Amino acid sequence: MRNEVTVFAPASMGNVGVGYDILGAAVEGMGDRVTVRRVAEPVVRVGALSGRVTDLPTDPPDNTATAALLDLQRTRELDFGFEVDIQKGIPLGSGLGGSAASAVGAVVGAAHLLPETVSRDSLLPHALAGEAVASGDLHPDNVAPCLYGGLVLTREMDPPDVISVPVPEPVRCVLVRPDRVVPTREARACLPETLPLADSVHLIVEPHRAQLVPGFADVQAAAMEAGALGCSLSGAGPTLFAWSDGADAHAVRDAMTEAFTHHEVSTEAWISPISERGARIADPDPR
Repeated sequence: MRNEVTVFAPASMGNVGVGYDILGAAVEGMGDRVTVRRVAEPVVRVGALSGRVTDLPTDPPDNTATAALLDLQRTRELDFGFEVDIQKGIPLGSGLGGSAASAVGAVVGAAHLLPETVSRDSLLPHALAGEAVASGDLHPDNVAPCLYGGLVLTREMDPPDVISVPVPEPVRCVLVRPDRVVPTREARACLPETLPLADSVHLIVEPHRAQLVPGFADVQAAAMEAGALGCSLSGAGPTLFAWSDGADAHAVRDAMTEAFTHHEVSTEAWISPISERGARIADPDPR
């Protein structure tokens, strides 16, 4: 049995516009690398922090990766523990599932260090418990796609009922992240406490959260005019995503970044297929 493993956990888009808290998609080109080590004593601790974010909580209950491992350790009554190093490739507060990726990477790594084989379904509750440290509740829209890969719809969490939704091959996802940070809790706080279900996405969720993103309406309009199939916030934002036919993807990306530039907002942008691979053993670090 191995004592250490490194997992790559991909970035993800939560909600995908219409599936508030239940729909999400994994993307390529960005993710966290999480190294989990088995330790003899029954403790869970944070090890080295590196990458795009290093000021993460070091108290295990407050870090999404170690909180997930604590839940796994407690539920399975393990007599050993884990130490976890996190190399953040996903900016926090970006709407790209950074908190979820660390939690998922940790439990997938830990699964490879257990004496018995465990299913992805059995890991979902532990990853959700870890991600809840950041979001305040159990929300599968980023955790599920990061864990399973693809475009997934979560119908139930206990027991897990996760459906893989086919995506036509030509479809590409354009992601544009403005130089802003929108913590998930802040994005949730701007929503009304109660609302009619039929109004939830187009009349409530998107308009309220759009206020946190400078130039949102102009960027969305630019994407659609350039040929996008649709454009909305990725998760809590501020990243915007647009789906397009592969032939239009570069034009959509350029239109979105130019619209942000008109609002004097710098951006990071890339084009990705929906990643059919969820969290997995990492390839060697190219550095």
